[in-house]
Amino acid sequence: MSADLTHIDVWLFDLDNTLYPAESGFMGDVERRMTEFVVKVTGLPRDEAFALQKKYLAEHGLTLGGLMKHHGVAPEEFHALFHDLSLDVLAHDQPLLDALERLPGKRYIFTNADGFHAERVLAHLKLDHLFDEVFHVHSFGFAPKPDPLGFTRMIEAHGLDPVATAFFEDSERNLKPAHDLGMTTVLVGAHAPASAAPFVTHRTEKLAPFLAGARLKETA
Repeated sequence: MSADLTHIDVWLFDLDNTLYPAESGFMGDVERRMTEFVVKVTGLPRDEAFALQKKYLAEHGLTLGGLMKHHGVAPEEFHALFHDLSLDVLAHDQPLLDALERLPGKRYIFTNADGFHAERVLAHLKLDHLFDEVFHVHSFGFAPKPDPLGFTRMIEAHGLDPVATAFFEDSERNLKPAHDLGMTTVLVGAHAPASAAPFVTHRTEKLAPFLAGARLKETA
């Protein structure tokens, strides 16, 4: 059955592995470059640097959080690592564009990446004109998802009503604070159908058909 989203007029989307499929492999390129940077900063062998990278991700919500706290890494230096990555593996998805266009109300990006990366990816996907604003890691003061503070800052910045908001994410744990605030949560990706988390409202392997089939609020 199609999802009932007739109460939604704010559409909040994660970016990476949500507005394009994880199967593209793009985030693998990001991760490899990140590991190389951790090796450079710490002097650790690659396998130990990768383990530390994942430890910081689990503890801080971002590898960057651990690098800032324990190694004095500047956010700008870290984010610049990814600004010249090839986007060739990311394909324009016309059905997704069409599905996004039919959504009534406001559309936002909510990403733990920086603004330059978000705008670059959205432009490559030809989706940049569809979003009212990008709320990125600098916008919420480095309180990354799933930190509830980042959600609170995003809601306050845009005057959002959580009950009228749907949040789409590929990371299950990032949906819990959204659910706790009253948002409708949608887990996206091949792993989604297997999720049994009580804070996930809807699950879909592919975003475009889910949005295309959803029941939406009627507009005048």
